[in-house]
Amino acid sequence: AYVDHPSFGPVGIARVLEAEGHRVAILAQPPWHDASAFRAMGRPRLGVFIGGGNLDSMVAHYTAGKKHRGEDFYSPGKKTGLRPDRATIVYANRAREAFPGLPIVIGGLEASLRRFAHYDYWSDTVRRAILFDAKADLLTYGMGETATIEIARQLAAGIPVGGIRDVRGTSYIARDASDCRFPATECPSYEEVKADKTAYARANMIQYDEHDPIRGRAILQRCGDRLLVTNPPQMPLSTAEFDRVSELPYTRDPHPMYEPLGGVPAIDEVRFSIIHNRGCFGACNFCSLAFHQGRMITCRSQDSVLREAELLTKHPLFKGYIHDVGGPTANFRHPSCSKQLKHGMCRGRNCLTPVPCRNLDADHSDYLALLRELRALPGIKRMSAVLARLFACSRYTCRVAHSSMPWASS
Repeated sequence: AYVDHPSFGPVGIARVLEAEGHRVAILAQPPWHDASAFRAMGRPRLGVFIGGGNLDSMVAHYTAGKKHRGEDFYSPGKKTGLRPDRATIVYANRAREAFPGLPIVIGGLEASLRRFAHYDYWSDTVRRAILFDAKADLLTYGMGETATIEIARQLAAGIPVGGIRDVRGTSYIARDASDCRFPATECPSYEEVKADKTAYARANMIQYDEHDPIRGRAILQRCGDRLLVTNPPQMPLSTAEFDRVSELPYTRDPHPMYEPLGGVPAIDEVRFSIIHNRGCFGACNFCSLAFHQGRMITCRSQDSVLREAELLTKHPLFKGYIHDVGGPTANFRHPSCSKQLKHGMCRGRNCLTPVPCRNLDADHSDYLALLRELRALPGIKRMSAVLARLFACSRYTCRVAHSSMPWASS
């Protein structure tokens, strides 16, 4: 559903494009059985940019036991069935049907995590990269603000979408490797990874290893007689850029049209929360965050977070409680290692396994200072959820330090 809040990715991209001077129409959960809802929007001037939603459509629709869910918290009134399965693919094909010849760019979580040939839990098969099924022109992966702005600028300048090959953080389909504009490496093909688990593991290792904005190379993966080209990642947003994106004029509410339908419950957990960071601190093996947001922690300035907190205190529903000052990596406000900003991530190594690295910097002092500043603001009564999580994480950090890092101070 259309929720105008910075934690809802498609709306964030729409606000970024609007800030660049573009007019943006948002088509939220359109009927997909034919293209009439897309045509009713009117033919866009530059293109259709598609995000499948904040929550993967298959996860939204099915339990881990592959049973249909009875509720969808990202839809008005928790109603299920307002998105199709594999929403990004379906929307892209409907957009192509409605607007022949118009550039189509897919992004968001569904596209980002399926940008290469991948194992699909729901069908228990290895599927080819999502671009081949969506038949889109470009794919943006990771945190897509910079890539989306660059694509929109090139389209506005009259460059055909088939000529946009130099934007980091994007993937496209080519006939051969001569299209690639970056130093590149090749991983096992779709046919190889589908037939051989070892080839799948080798491809996955290459994809993770090159997912680095400083030293990463483009990755080529063959599929039949065509070639998937995935450019190196974009650099993470700077603090100033992150501040700007976070302070765009969000209303922080669902669209009013949803009120008679019961509202959108997903807003309840985030309406009075603040996102202060991005990225992955340690590349834990159970999580896909590193493959989507990257391994470098970036954060907003304390002033920007304080300004947002002051805005929250003026919201008519605010009762004095900020539920969370967090993000995907909770309470970290700096890279896990000072060497990352110059050299990128260590190739073939993780920060936390098999033992935590000696260079790991798990300092929470900046975050604690931010919480103290927030707590002192007039109108804020409590941030208990944040503090409980921080203290739990601090205990874990100390336990790791004493058990695995005898050189570390307590």
